Amino acid sequence: MDASRRRSRERALALLYEADVKGEPVSTVVAALAVPPDEYAATLLRAVEAHGEEIDRLLGEVSEGWEVSRMAVVDRNVLRLGSAELVAVPSTPTAVVLSEAVELASDYSTDESGRFVNGVLATVASRVRPDSLAR
Repeated sequence: MDASRRRSRERALALLYEADVKGEPVSTVVAALAVPPDEYAATLLRAVEAHGEEIDRLLGEVSEGWEVSRMAVVDRNVLRLGSAELVAVPSTPTAVVLSEAVELASDYSTDESGRFVNGVLATVASRVRPDSLAR
């Protein structure tokens, strides 16, 4: 896949993680940066911030047995990032969003995170992009 988009997603994930750990809005974290994120990362971050409450509500509904606040920080933010991309960037194919999210979770979280993220995000995709193939 597009290596620059992958780097953008990694950068967005790092900034979402930082904002989550600090308990600050992501826009506050981004405003304090000496070097702003690239345009695609910024697009994803704006989408997470704009749709955050809706995304967290949806994640809570589809992640059976898991409250969003109790998820691993990386998993929670990978799910937020993937959900935001599904909602706000319709030009990115659903399969690409899922694959990239699973890759991020596998690279930066636990051994089980890839499967967890895939299951939750596939369900999110079936709700927000019902006409696309979620798998």
